[in-house]
Parts: sequence; C-alpha cells; structure tokens
Amino acid sequence: MTWGKVLVEGLRLDASIGILDHEHKRRQSLIVDLVLEVATGTPIAGDIASVYDYRRAVDHARTLVNAGHIELVETFAEDLAQACLTDPVVETVTVRARKPDAIADADAVGVEIVRRRRQD
Repeated sequence: MTWGKVLVEGLRLDASIGILDHEHKRRQSLIVDLVLEVATGTPIAGDIASVYDYRRAVDHARTLVNAGHIELVETFAEDLAQACLTDPVVETVTVRARKPDAIADADAVGVEIVRRRRQD
C-alpha cells in the first residue's frame, strides 16, 4: 500500500556531465527533481524512522555526481532511479534531470523517467 509521495524539487548539483569536449573540461549545473512513491505506513510525530527520509535520495544524487564524469544525463537518471529503488519502501520513482546551460536559447534540456519496483 502506498502511503504517498515524497518530493525533491530543484536540487542543484555541480556535475561533470556530457559527451562534448567542453563538458569534460568544466563542471556544469544539473537540476534534479524526484517524486518517490513510498510505502511507509502512518507517520508518527517526531519519528523520522516512520517516514521516508528524502535526504537518502539527495545523498544518492550527490554520490553519483561525486563519483566522476557522467557521459549522459540519461545514465545519471537511470542510475539515480535504481539507487532510490534499493530502499524497500520506495515503490516508484520519477527522476527529472536537466542541464540548464546546455543550449543557450533554452531554459534547460534533460530527461524524465519513471521506474517501478519489480513485482515478483
């Protein structure tokens, strides 16, 4: 049973990401939005263990960015989704990853994916 959704919006990361030569030479902004459908039961006031701590998802994103150069924003999104799904209470994750500086005439370019826990 899904309790609800946990949101992380507009997480700005300083990333080495992209396949172009200049993207290998300098870091750039990567903006990440997450929607995590979680099954945690009823929250208990003051008990962080009774809910999904969104800092876990943020830590996953930071770990991926800090691990080294990422060739594709698609790879980052997929890896982040899979990392979030390692938590047994996360049933579904939507990852939106955008590069705001990739194209001068656009606010941002990026991807959005939805991944669900496998039902065995």
